[in-house]
Amino acid sequence: MLYWLIQFSDTISVLNVFRYITFRTGGAVVTAIVFVFLFGPGTINLLRLMQGKGQPIRADGPQSHLVTKRGTPTMGGLMILAGLVVSTLLWANLSNRYVWIVLGVTLGFGLVGFYDDYLKVTKQTHDGFSGRLRLGIEIVIAAAACFALSQLGRPPFATSLTFPFFKELVVDLGWFFIAFGTFVIVGAGNAVNLTDGLDGLAIVPVMIASASFGAIAYLAGNAVFAEYLQIHYVAGTGELMVVCGAVFGAGLGFLWFNAPPASIFMGDTGSLALGGLLGAVAVATKHEIVLAVIGGLFVLEAVSVIVQVVSYKLTGKRVFKMAPIHHHFEQLGWTEPQIVIRFWIISVVLALIGLSTLKLR
Repeated sequence: MLYWLIQFSDTISVLNVFRYITFRTGGAVVTAIVFVFLFGPGTINLLRLMQGKGQPIRADGPQSHLVTKRGTPTMGGLMILAGLVVSTLLWANLSNRYVWIVLGVTLGFGLVGFYDDYLKVTKQTHDGFSGRLRLGIEIVIAAAACFALSQLGRPPFATSLTFPFFKELVVDLGWFFIAFGTFVIVGAGNAVNLTDGLDGLAIVPVMIASASFGAIAYLAGNAVFAEYLQIHYVAGTGELMVVCGAVFGAGLGFLWFNAPPASIFMGDTGSLALGGLLGAVAVATKHEIVLAVIGGLFVLEAVSVIVQVVSYKLTGKRVFKMAPIHHHFEQLGWTEPQIVIRFWIISVVLALIGLSTLKLR
């Protein structure tokens, strides 16, 4: 919205700063933080009043959670999404279609997560609505976004897969690109969802990943920087840096209330939405494989669940004491702060490795 002020920059020269994505990204970060800080306490009190007993705690999870986390309200993702949307609408160039596609995925996944949280809270059960139905809706949303993304770029690059470390290796997936992109977006959404099991565990890696992809979007969307780094130029994606900045700011504000001991949980409302957003940005910028590196912690959490389920069904034995893997470390005697902070460190290291692929080609 503020981007349109550049129309008056010829008369008021100071308005020229709104042309710069970096300036507007900074504005998005600050706006999102302030928004969540201002409306966070009221939102938490309202959700606590409406939910009563708060988020139901898994009976088969760590027994300590039945005591330490009981009564804590969920759906905190509403705070993040509100700050993210308001900040994006205020600072982004709203004529950019990439912005609307990513917001569409974010809000679509957020609605799916919100309904799931609503059923859990009202029925006081850990089970939401049908897993197949939920997955089906996510697939439809992601597929629609990938189709729209395939129409934005220049063919055949718009439907191609690029590889880190190889500047010339590009594979045109054709229509299979939609299926591949859908897998990335849905997989990212559910991987972040599985990671959200301890206070502050998911939100900081999401912030780290969003900051990393904000930088990637800016560089990939700038012809000069893309040529210098020898990465593939995707016109228009630079504006996604503003969206990623809004995620970072909203996440930082939410962390104030989600830090141990959490006053509110993100819930599926936030984790699905934020994971879907990261997946959509990765597909838009042609850095899907890099997402698996930067978001390696999310991949690890998802793989631990898959391995646990497959192993138990085939052999009747469990590989981990409990899945996802953060619960495994709880069972080994690690304290919650130890797990959370060490996983944050892992996220930083993976982000640095992922960002290094921009130059090592």
